[in-house]
Amino acid sequence: MTITFAELTTMRVGGPVRRFELAQTADQAVELVREADVAGDALLVIGGGSNLVVGDVGWDGTVVKMASPAFDIEGDLVHADAGVDWDLLVRATLAEGLAGLEALSGVPGSVGGTPVQNVGAFGTLTSELLEFITVYDREAGKLERWTPDRCGFGSHRQSVFKHSDRWVVIDVTYRLKRTGQSKPIEYAELARTLDIPIGGTAPIADVRQAVLTLRRNKRMVLDPDDHDTWSVGSFFINPVLPEVPPRASECPQYFDIKGTKLSAAWLIHNAGCPPGYGLDWGNGTVALSSRHALAVTNRGGATTADIMKFAAHVQEKVEARFDIRLGPECDLVNCSF
Repeated sequence: MTITFAELTTMRVGGPVRRFELAQTADQAVELVREADVAGDALLVIGGGSNLVVGDVGWDGTVVKMASPAFDIEGDLVHADAGVDWDLLVRATLAEGLAGLEALSGVPGSVGGTPVQNVGAFGTLTSELLEFITVYDREAGKLERWTPDRCGFGSHRQSVFKHSDRWVVIDVTYRLKRTGQSKPIEYAELARTLDIPIGGTAPIADVRQAVLTLRRNKRMVLDPDDHDTWSVGSFFINPVLPEVPPRASECPQYFDIKGTKLSAAWLIHNAGCPPGYGLDWGNGTVALSSRHALAVTNRGGATTADIMKFAAHVQEKVEARFDIRLGPECDLVNCSF
């Protein structure tokens, strides 16, 4: 039976896979990657498909899905294979009384994607908690253990893995804190939800519930019956610019090591694309989430071509209004806008 990317991704679009392999252990993942490389087959390694959009042509090669469920907790170290469901790991760490990941509750996808995207939410970045990572170097044909300084973190949502398929993440180890209290909450929306002052702390279980409430309200927790969640989360990345164009001077601005980071959601909304925009545009199969202007959603029956056409439309409206060209935060394979 032919498998399509519509079955493998949270956006639920994309064409067929010529050869699909499920890596159920870390060793098997390495073996499958080596096998494809030796055969000269085009290789795509995926996890939960929560940050991936693939073209309607699909993938004429091998797809390896990381699916190993293995993880263990030793003291304050949490070691997890790339295929472990992310939120399952978050729940397990909280049950062990470990603080650190609670603000990342409800993030879709698997562990292996967290260093690739330098996943972050509500003031917490996974790179801040990373102890080391095991990668398979496809060019050298060997496993390597990396510390965070090798991963190219720094600017918003960046890593060396995001720009190269040379390295495959095999497992990740985080160092957390054995305490029932969160770190100081600096994210205003989360602090309000917890009813604490900015800079205050809260029990880690309370932080998780507050984060899940906020994410559900924005339709950012996966629900197969809710088209607002048929997305890759934030489709467009917050732009980082050396200089802010005058027309965008009122946009919320944040420091970044490469310049000034702007709110893509604000730019999209104020370019005339508020949450829910798009239902009356095109063929009606694609629109922004009704709760979240950054999320491009499949309203049912969309193709990747539909997604790309709509994304280009939003991109053009933002550029025309603010002289800023937004780019994708998600991974685009065999497609573009």
